[in-house]
Amino acid sequence: MSKLYFRYGVMESGKTTALLQVAHNYNKKGMEVLLLKPKIDTKGQDKVISRLGVERKVDYLVGISDNLYSFIKEHKKVDAIIVDEAQFLTSSQVDELYYIAKEENIPVLCYGLRCDFQMIGFTGSTRLLQIADDIEELKTICSCGKKATQNLRLLNGRPVFDGEQIEIDNQKDIQYVGVCGNCYLLLKDGVNNDNG
Repeated sequence: MSKLYFRYGVMESGKTTALLQVAHNYNKKGMEVLLLKPKIDTKGQDKVISRLGVERKVDYLVGISDNLYSFIKEHKKVDAIIVDEAQFLTSSQVDELYYIAKEENIPVLCYGLRCDFQMIGFTGSTRLLQIADDIEELKTICSCGKKATQNLRLLNGRPVFDGEQIEIDNQKDIQYVGVCGNCYLLLKDGVNNDNG
């Protein structure tokens, strides 16, 4: 029986690069992969783009009300389903992916962030952490050399800790970087002290 996998990590931990490598490996063996990405992620439009410059066209952009189980049942035979930016899926969509893995015997590999720049879990990631059969953290380091565990939002190069949960990077002068917990709190305290 196939599994639902969740590969998570902070920004710049190589999630998209790993996803594209997995898709390539399936294709190299003559297997069909269905690559999905939530529509809300406008970065790259209809492509998945690694920070290393590797990219691949998405097979399907997932809308917030889309039923993934119905979509897969109507789709041609696939050997694996790979989902980029899985944190933006709804809880019910994650449940549908679980059913697909079990009832259709198709491995489903999801890649995404665990939590946002305020250390709040995303809906899709929270559900994946609850029900995925196999969970793996993809790691990177903070600029201080420690393991990066949090996502820091930068607006015009300055840390910010307030705002909408979803703001796609490369828009409105927003960037994200992975930082360790200590650096995250030091930067947050510094911003709070500047405002207080």
